[in-house]
Amino acid sequence: MRRNKAFVLGQPVGHSRSPMLHGYWLKKEGIDGSYERREVAPVDLDAFFAHFRDSGWVGGNVTVPHKTAVIPYLDRIDADAEAMGAVNTVYWEGDKLIGGNSDAIGFLGNIDELVPGWDRNAKRAVILGAGGATRAAAYGLLSRGLEVAICNRTLDKAKALAKHFGQGATAHPWDDYRALIADCDVLVNCTSLGMLNQPPLDVDLSNLKPGAVVYDVIYVPLETEFLKAAKARGHKTVDGLGMLLHQGVKGFSRWFEKTPEVTPELRQLLVDDIRAKTPGA
Repeated sequence: MRRNKAFVLGQPVGHSRSPMLHGYWLKKEGIDGSYERREVAPVDLDAFFAHFRDSGWVGGNVTVPHKTAVIPYLDRIDADAEAMGAVNTVYWEGDKLIGGNSDAIGFLGNIDELVPGWDRNAKRAVILGAGGATRAAAYGLLSRGLEVAICNRTLDKAKALAKHFGQGATAHPWDDYRALIADCDVLVNCTSLGMLNQPPLDVDLSNLKPGAVVYDVIYVPLETEFLKAAKARGHKTVDGLGMLLHQGVKGFSRWFEKTPEVTPELRQLLVDDIRAKTPGA
């Protein structure tokens, strides 16, 4: 029997704000349920899914390093997960366990909220990095009709992603960003550089097209040095917190059959928590 309990699955997950996010929605919607952290090492995935059908889970979120590793345990993955090549949400359809991916929804919902109309005349985007976040950003931007240039220090990774997405996506060596940003409408950092306890993202924005939106998928700290530098140049900036908020809506609605809202109150709740636990954030 399925009870109203969901999870975030990954390693590590101790830092995850997802329990706070979904806990807020459960309370707001008056649902007697729970959302729990499940820290599971890659070698223990078999054991986690061995009794999944009898565990009472209504589903959950999947984060690093399991976003592709969970796929063999599912009955199928949906079109978004297939397009991005990764899963961030699992849910039931009848007796079938499905894998979905709402990261692109989160990516777009965040920039739509903070910079309304950003895509009205946008044609080109540059993404720094070729990891999991790049899959969401590239898929989202391509769906809005932008051309996407992926710059990465390991060119083969960028080439693999560009090939995966096909028309509209191109791969470039890292240093090509300097020339590419002169004609881009959106610049996105999808690396971990600038995150708490990571080295800063060292990029030269002097050639960045005036009017370009600058987006960092990182949300701890809330304003990275990358965003501060862009803001100082007069660019509109987008931090990564809203991506977390907006991507959670789809999963919650699948598990608990209620569609929650991303509200200023909710955003402030997480902002306050980040600032309280992260000096200088």
